[in-house]
Amino acid sequence: MQTASTVLMIEPVAFGYNEQTALNNYFQVEQTGNDIQEKALGEFRNFVEKLRSKGINVIVVKDTPEPHTPDSIFPNNWVSFHPDGMVRLYPMFAPNRRVERRPDILERLKADGFKIENVEDYSHYENENKFLEATGSIIFDHDYKIAYGSVSMRLDEGLFRELCDKMGYTPVVFHSYQNADGERLPIYHTNVMMCVADGFVVICLDCIDSELEREKVQEVIKSTNKEIIEISEDQLQQFAGNMLQVQSEDGKKYLVMSQTAHQSLNAEQIEKIRKYCEILSADLATIETNGGGSARCMLAEVFLPKV
Repeated sequence: MQTASTVLMIEPVAFGYNEQTALNNYFQVEQTGNDIQEKALGEFRNFVEKLRSKGINVIVVKDTPEPHTPDSIFPNNWVSFHPDGMVRLYPMFAPNRRVERRPDILERLKADGFKIENVEDYSHYENENKFLEATGSIIFDHDYKIAYGSVSMRLDEGLFRELCDKMGYTPVVFHSYQNADGERLPIYHTNVMMCVADGFVVICLDCIDSELEREKVQEVIKSTNKEIIEISEDQLQQFAGNMLQVQSEDGKKYLVMSQTAHQSLNAEQIEKIRKYCEILSADLATIETNGGGSARCMLAEVFLPKV
């Protein structure tokens, strides 16, 4: 239940630096040149092929030129797909990301044999300036019905708790920070500092500045009997927290990450991960630099039942 064997990915047509998201995504760096889209597309297609070569089912939907959605390559922020046939749509911080929500993508999943029983739409909260960016801001432990959330402009605590209550999940709320612009600023998405897999959790505990909150998070993880694999703040900056465990259609598990993240890990961390699953990494340098997101952000897990 924790790992999906099908993921949705959106092929970019006009990928680039998004000024609207850069307001609180301190990982973004604007590169110059006319070949950003071309490079990002090459990285995307290589990543898709690597996943498919391992038996992971990848549904690729091409982005549309209009409206312009420079961050559409990160679909896990606007939608989540659940085993009971529920689809949830989420309120997005950046106005130019809100148009990424496309009904035709849901129709495509139905055409591929997935069952959608109901669509729960939280996007109206955008009118109240309340945001909750799906599995960017929420890290689900489905096996134990726990949801971890780091409070930021992209995770409204009240809305997060409301969703958890509706889903029957226990919310674990905390605050995490990174060094940016000479000060300690909130991390924009929980999924850049933690990843929950079936037998372990990769997490940057150092970025949880409150000792009380840090101890609480560790306590909850330990209650699930999952091994804590710590990463440093420097490794977090290399997207080592932005990982996702997936599985092939025959059940073999992989921890998916970028090449940048993989190269930042030390031998001990790699050994710990390999006790549980194989590492699968791809070069996503252009996407990471301009988009401020990495491998996990590009994958929307599809847990929907088949018809």
